[in-house]
Amino acid sequence: MNILKYKKLTNGKYKVILENNVELTLYEDIILKYELLIKKDISDQILPKIREDNSYYEAYYNTLKSLNSKYKSVSETKKYLYNKEYDKDIVEKVIDNLINQGYLNDNNYCISYINNQIITTNWGPYKIKNELIKKGIGESIIDENIKVFDDELQRSRINKIIDKLIKSNRTKAGIVLKNKIISNVINLGYYTSIVKEEISKYNFRVDKDTYEREYNKIYKSLSRKYDGNELEYKIKQKLYQKGMYYED
Repeated sequence: MNILKYKKLTNGKYKVILENNVELTLYEDIILKYELLIKKDISDQILPKIREDNSYYEAYYNTLKSLNSKYKSVSETKKYLYNKEYDKDIVEKVIDNLINQGYLNDNNYCISYINNQIITTNWGPYKIKNELIKKGIGESIIDENIKVFDDELQRSRINKIIDKLIKSNRTKAGIVLKNKIISNVINLGYYTSIVKEEISKYNFRVDKDTYEREYNKIYKSLSRKYDGNELEYKIKQKLYQKGMYYED
């Protein structure tokens, strides 16, 4: 088919108008590869190949744009392409080229992700590792790079989290507060052994003044509904639930 007209568009594309009212939007790479500005003709035999190659460049440039806005792992990028409904052959070709060109690198992605989470979150190494696994990063890559999150860094962050949790849990004390903090910190992905070592340095015993203050507060509230032994039982129950028990 003869090429009747070219129109240069934005983003490195051309609109190519053929006879029989056929219009193609092609990337400049295709125009140059098939020398369309020179030949002025597209044969019926070559047209399917042009469409296929153009689909590749569309996938390639869209993926580059996506990577510019957010760095992705190889697995995430494949998912992005499949969600765009590109054929498997095109997806694999785009991925291979992006890896060879250095736009995709799971090791660099892993390093960047770990450092970012250390700076912007209070996550520990286990949680970071689990999130990286979800993103398709190999465990050998993760294990090599997560070493930056050493025991010393864990201890420093764990103590800051413990201090913050103690201040923000004014309604709990004693073993109840201690267990709550242990659970919270472990769920953030820190090593259980290190969490328990660090929390053992804190005193969670309830002093007499604190116990009596909480006792009187609960007494004032419950004495409107209960009295005698039942009142005393209800008070002790409330105190125990908060970890407020005092031993001489």
